[in-house]
Amino acid sequence: MTTYSDYAPTAYDRKGAFLPDRQDWLVASVSRNRDSGVLDNSNFTIALKWLGGESDTVEVHRFRHWACGWYEIILLHPSKTEALRRIEDALENHPVLDEDHHAQAEHDAIEEVWSAMSLRERITFATQNGRSIFAARRGPFDCNSASGDAVYRLIDP
Repeated sequence: MTTYSDYAPTAYDRKGAFLPDRQDWLVASVSRNRDSGVLDNSNFTIALKWLGGESDTVEVHRFRHWACGWYEIILLHPSKTEALRRIEDALENHPVLDEDHHAQAEHDAIEEVWSAMSLRERITFATQNGRSIFAARRGPFDCNSASGDAVYRLIDP
């Protein structure tokens, strides 16, 4: 477990910056930034849920950052050590905190990208994956390749 006094988002940043009264608080092992994908966002959401949401002992801190635009971390009062240990143990064994939440988040992200695509882009996607151009009028999963992973490239190229 890392205390905020020992935390820096990159090796080029100062440890414990900007929050002098939180130096002994713990930093959750999940974070997210402008470039985070579905997995990072899902794990951040679930970790915060497991911690009971924001409170006097659980805080989400948002910072601007020179490299990634912004990032968010979860800080916990030292009294929440066991709750943080549960999250860290879960992530040590498997990179996904909640399979159902993650799967739904992936599905929603794919549908969002699909709805923003033009019909021409959908047709191109369908034909590149060996499907009929008419599949482009239905949905992204109807245009999936035989191997079944093409739609995931829509959200994780």
